Amino acid sequence: MDFQNRVGSRTGGGGVAGWSETNRDRRERLRKLALETIDLARDPYFMKNHLGTYECKLCLTLHNTEGSYLAHTQGKKHQYNLGRRLAKEASETPSQILPERPKADVKKFVKIGRPGYKVTKQRDPENGQHSLFFQIDYPEIAEGICPRHRFMSAYEQRIEPPDRSWQYLLFAAEPYETISFKIPSREVDKGEGKFWTEWNKDTKQFFMQFHFKR
Repeated sequence: MDFQNRVGSRTGGGGVAGWSETNRDRRERLRKLALETIDLARDPYFMKNHLGTYECKLCLTLHNTEGSYLAHTQGKKHQYNLGRRLAKEASETPSQILPERPKADVKKFVKIGRPGYKVTKQRDPENGQHSLFFQIDYPEIAEGICPRHRFMSAYEQRIEPPDRSWQYLLFAAEPYETISFKIPSREVDKGEGKFWTEWNKDTKQFFMQFHFKR
């Protein structure tokens, strides 16, 4: 916009824009912005009346051109009313009740004591490698339960003061109490034939053997 000849401006300068020119320029920028972001065909508040002018059904305002309406949609009044309408609709919309998640059945067992067991220390006559053989008896093990085991470091347990020279081997199967064995804290050899477990469902006995690395 050229305001070169306006009073108070220097020759060759841009001039000082008045309030009406500034407001007109602002509305034109808002109109161009609205053209890029608003689809009048989908605007629920845009309506063309029988007089050929345009109405904003949200703010109850009249506009001579589509451009004027688009500039209006970017103004404070329209944005304020739009925010109030959205807040009202949100408060009137009943909150969706999520379906209750099915609860998984947690099996509870009454502990019946410790299982019987037998531990055998062995040594490979060929290479001198040490091994341990465990036999755990579970004659009254719960139906569908398979015995489990895991190694535990001395720093995980809370029964004895931790000693890095030892680790623990735990066996568990409901409804029996979990039992543990204190074994040397040496690396276990999990190579072929060096580590194996077996659960005999007929005799209800769990077998495990592993070798320590040399």
